[in-house]
Amino acid sequence: MCLFSYAEDPDPDEQAPAGLLFVPVRTQAAGPVLRVFRTPLGERTAVGFSRRDLLTATLGAGQPAIPLAEPALRALTEPLGIDRLVVDPVLTAPAVATGPVYTAEPADAPARAL
Repeated sequence: MCLFSYAEDPDPDEQAPAGLLFVPVRTQAAGPVLRVFRTPLGERTAVGFSRRDLLTATLGAGQPAIPLAEPALRALTEPLGIDRLVVDPVLTAPAVATGPVYTAEPADAPARAL
């Protein structure tokens, strides 16, 4: 006889609604703009956090965010072709540097033959 009842267990493919999420944004003059992230395989994804402290722990204290319900976040990202939503990610890579890249040699140094 089985000690556990599986009749109430959800199917792993059926995910429960995430509810209200704290969604990272960039502040622009016209208002907040949704930040879109990429998975390790390069797929674009929306990201939301179930608690503000989880967002702060992952993206830092200076990251602005807005509260959005999961259906609203999906509605915003659907026209962009983004159908993936990651809730409470814990691993992130540092932002790509947008400044100049410095090398060991000055830029005006003559090229050397190898």
